[in-house]
Amino acid sequence: MLRKASTGTWFPAWVPESTFTISILLMLCSMVQSATAGYDGSMLNGLNILPSYTDYFNLNAATTGLNTASVFIGSFLGPLCSGIITDRLGRRPAIFWGSVITLLGVLLQTAAQNVAMFVIARIILGFGTAISGIAGGVYLSETFPSRWRAWGVGMLNNFYYVGALIAAGITLGTGTWDSTWAWRLPSLFQGIFSLLCIIVLPFIPESPRWLAHEDYLEEALIVCAQTNANGDVSDPVALTVYKEIVDTISWEKNEGKTMSPMEMFKTPVARKRLLIGMSPGPFSCIAGNIIASYYLRAELDTAGITDSLQQLKANVVLNVWCLACSLAGTHLAAKWGRKSTALLSEILLIICLFIIGGLSKMYADNPDGASQSLVYGDVAVMFLFQGFYSIAWTPLLYLYPPEVMNYSIRANGLAVSALMLNGFALVFVFIMPIGLNNIGWRMYMVNGSWDIIIAILIAVFWVETKGRTLEEIDAIFEGEKHSSVPDVEMVRRGKAQIDTSALKQDLEVEVQTQKEKEN
Repeated sequence: MLRKASTGTWFPAWVPESTFTISILLMLCSMVQSATAGYDGSMLNGLNILPSYTDYFNLNAATTGLNTASVFIGSFLGPLCSGIITDRLGRRPAIFWGSVITLLGVLLQTAAQNVAMFVIARIILGFGTAISGIAGGVYLSETFPSRWRAWGVGMLNNFYYVGALIAAGITLGTGTWDSTWAWRLPSLFQGIFSLLCIIVLPFIPESPRWLAHEDYLEEALIVCAQTNANGDVSDPVALTVYKEIVDTISWEKNEGKTMSPMEMFKTPVARKRLLIGMSPGPFSCIAGNIIASYYLRAELDTAGITDSLQQLKANVVLNVWCLACSLAGTHLAAKWGRKSTALLSEILLIICLFIIGGLSKMYADNPDGASQSLVYGDVAVMFLFQGFYSIAWTPLLYLYPPEVMNYSIRANGLAVSALMLNGFALVFVFIMPIGLNNIGWRMYMVNGSWDIIIAILIAVFWVETKGRTLEEIDAIFEGEKHSSVPDVEMVRRGKAQIDTSALKQDLEVEVQTQKEKEN
């Protein structure tokens, strides 16, 4: 049964009473958003293999890089304003407008008549995807119950591979068509994910943190109850979650913390949280996956797999493998911890890159005499590499930054992470085909070397956030939690008790006081 809920914005909501149903809808919102980006990468992988696409635009190495990398121009510009939009308009409206802009970019890309139009369309597409992705990461981290947050927010990037798999299948199916629809139809289908996201949005509530910060206290309590206790506002867990949120946001306001982007740089603690929280963006980008994510054809060429049909089939298998690994990685992040999962993944990536570089060198030295075992061994390690990347960086990219950053810098901080990711991606996606063409196997060796530095930085500076609410993570950086109630998981497991009657009375007084201020 649906219940109309106040959202504090122009965008209303009709929310199910069941916490489980709400979580499924939140998960669906997460999935369809991530599928857009995954679809884009895999689609361009497929299109770069199709003669109907490369011949239509008369592409060379430079224009291939421009067509592919142009999405990151928009993805670089989007974070410049997405944090401000997310804080001012609300989390759900920001996701809505980002999805609308993405749809516009998809339509223009499908109708592209030349390289210039294709590039402009992809800039718009990247801009919209950046806004909805950042708003979605903040929204889901603030709305999911802490016990499900790793899965709920991790899926925001995991379904990258579902979108990628769909795109790989579609481009495989249209690859034999003798018309421009061989690449236009895959492009058009990309908009289905943003459309699905827009359909889901009216049935999920606004972020309780955003509502509390905007002084919609009663509405925030209702959302805490909806997402934790089937709408029961007297439930101890719901009351504890709400009390933590209100106390922490009240503390931030009393400390003079604002929603300005400059808040990220004001204090040593804020700067530390920003540096740690934004690191998954650039770390994941330069780990080495860009080669296979956008230039699988060139990578397979270096291993001796040159047939276009075989490359398209490899693209399909690769995405199935990566999806399985990302789901396994989400489980590890939830059970084992974020930092440990990232370290495991990074060490495995380093090993794979040096092996790939060595095998590719052996093939390059004697391509005519290379054995089948050498060729397929190289491809196998390439696939292992992409899977190992997916274990950590796929779920952690949007899961870890919002956890590390407190409310006043969360949206802008995640935007900085995305800004850094797309800034690096804009450069790396453009230079990778040139690098592979000029120095071949040495690119893998260079990439493996800087991954060693990334592993050291994770080991030294990252903190563990597993098992804590967003407010309880404050204790890691501030030295204390800014609320007197016990930790939520202690209450949930029955290891700590709260006086629900007294707490509810206190909260009712706070709500009444706020209403009197407004009048």
